[in-house]
Amino acid sequence: MFTWRRRAEDRRSGQPLRYRGTVTSLVGLGEDATQLNAAVAVEVVQGLAPSVNVALPPGVTVNQVSGPLVADWDTPRPGMLRVTFIEPVGTSAAFTVLGEVRAPAAAAVTVPLLRLPEAEREMGGLAVEVLGAGEITDRRAVALDPADPSDLGGIVSGRQSPSMLAFRFKPAPGGEARSLQVQVSRYATQSVLVANVDEARYQALVAEDGKVLVRARYAVRNNRRNLMAAALPPGATLWSAAVAGRPVRPGRSPEGALLVPLEKGRSRDDLPPFAVELVYIARLAPWDDSGDARVVLPALDLPVSRTGLVLHYSPRFRVTPEPGAFRVEPYVDPFSVALRHADGSSFDRPAPPPPPAEVPAPDESDKAAAAMQDLAQKFRTADGGRTVAGVLPVDVPFPEFGPSVFLASELTPETTPPVLEIEYRRQRGH
Repeated sequence: MFTWRRRAEDRRSGQPLRYRGTVTSLVGLGEDATQLNAAVAVEVVQGLAPSVNVALPPGVTVNQVSGPLVADWDTPRPGMLRVTFIEPVGTSAAFTVLGEVRAPAAAAVTVPLLRLPEAEREMGGLAVEVLGAGEITDRRAVALDPADPSDLGGIVSGRQSPSMLAFRFKPAPGGEARSLQVQVSRYATQSVLVANVDEARYQALVAEDGKVLVRARYAVRNNRRNLMAAALPPGATLWSAAVAGRPVRPGRSPEGALLVPLEKGRSRDDLPPFAVELVYIARLAPWDDSGDARVVLPALDLPVSRTGLVLHYSPRFRVTPEPGAFRVEPYVDPFSVALRHADGSSFDRPAPPPPPAEVPAPDESDKAAAAMQDLAQKFRTADGGRTVAGVLPVDVPFPEFGPSVFLASELTPETTPPVLEIEYRRQRGH
């Protein structure tokens, strides 16, 4: 079954087209190009609109035109964009236009404006912002009134930029003159602290068989970084890691470096340094009667302002540091408070030689062993025999054995491992 009726001709198709338009544009003045984003709305007052012509400023390249009723768009001639609808519009239609134009990075800039030259009344607004380090120092507007960006709505209301200026169109026919010229001043960009190592302190114990035990502590300031990468020397084994006194389990990067989580400061003025500690063991070639050794320290992905190293070695050898990044100096305490104890003392100050130990009497030794056994038994039964899962806060004192030498250096670049080269020689009688 089917029904039919006589087709009624739409009388509006024979009427002259009259419409009103609204153009709201957001223009971003970049150093290389100016970005243009415009929302166009058409309200048909009389007749039908199969398409709408949009006037383009000189040099504007249209990248995209989108809208629910848009069928096609083209540029029949320079300076003109024609937007064709799926079917003739008799009420209203809306679409967006994305484009760009090359403009000078500074000096006087003519802001590109999209116009509806055939509209009997053109309304809307314009927002201009500077992309990058710069500001608008002067402006000259024709047929534009200053406005607040939030009043323009649409694509402009959600933008927040300290360099943004907004204008509202004075109601006028689309063919009337309307323009905006601005003076843009560009500034050199200033780097902002993201993360930095104020001071790095190392304790290294080099044994005659080539084993090297290293305790590294870093005073880190951070306001944006999540992780710090530390590349240990080849073949090194990590023993423990801690951040601000709390043990952590570092991750691994695809290149094999340790990824240590960092704390963050709340603002630029609130960046107290905190300590990052790594303890690892590495291997060198066993020492002969004389020779050279090369101690390689971790390479960080952060710059280090100053570095101190306390090197402990066997008392049967005499060690002479070679000229290089490190220089021999009298020992000084760390400059950063993050690398000191609560009482202000330093963790890596070389300890004086201990006094000779007194041999306890046999009965006193037995009492001490019994007391230690009793303490161990209480520890086992104190928590009901339960075990603790996770990382345990183990703090093993660094074995300060043998003579030591203090070395210092400044300004270690990121991803560059500090290297100490030494010459050793066995002393006579050992």
